Amino acid sequence: MRRREAPRRRFGDAAHRSSGRLRRRERLTVIANDAVGPYSLIRVERGGLEPGRPGQFFMLEAPGRPLPRAMSLCQAPAGQLTFLLEAVGPGTRALAAVQPGEEIQVFGPLGNGFRLQVERPLLVGGGIGVAPLPYLSQQLGGPPAILGFRSEWHAEAAALVPNAQVVVEPTLVTELLTEGHDVLACGPEPMLEAVRELAPRAQLAWEAPMACGYGACYGCSVEIEGVLQRLCVAGPVLEAA
Repeated sequence: MRRREAPRRRFGDAAHRSSGRLRRRERLTVIANDAVGPYSLIRVERGGLEPGRPGQFFMLEAPGRPLPRAMSLCQAPAGQLTFLLEAVGPGTRALAAVQPGEEIQVFGPLGNGFRLQVERPLLVGGGIGVAPLPYLSQQLGGPPAILGFRSEWHAEAAALVPNAQVVVEPTLVTELLTEGHDVLACGPEPMLEAVRELAPRAQLAWEAPMACGYGACYGCSVEIEGVLQRLCVAGPVLEAA
């Protein structure tokens, strides 16, 4: 985490929190690894894992690396789980290189997802923050979405989310936001802060480095309402109280 004044993240109703009963750890076979612009869409057999709630995450083994990587579930077709990732470091590069037929260990679902009981949902995503939105969109019946990317190449990932308006830098997703919607967003921290300024009651999926995914290591501790909280337990989806 960057050393600066932490944003005032808020968390509210715990009714949408995950149940530990669903957590499982299995070795799953990779079905496909497809390029979506600069991103990798990895499909694995579901095995005995449940997809959980949109916005929850799974810990995926990064072959050859000592620690797994936290990945939001992207899609949940019958018998499969899919994960969209960007190769930005050793762990994600190792995951992006997996081939069909290989096995990786997957643990989840973990954390707290989006609250789905909303009247006028509007999905907002930025960059790789689009990852949990296809599954979220499917669960909400295909609501409108606003997606922002740094280039047209990155914007190829918008094809995964129906009913989406797409903007490319320097245009920002906040330029398209209008009042009267229940905003559910995922993206880089500056985008989430800007969205919260315009939609104070938005549900926001935050990111932090995670080593375990269930609160044992305290590696993802962030300041929430002036108190250090483990984002993997209190989040990753937070909303106004």
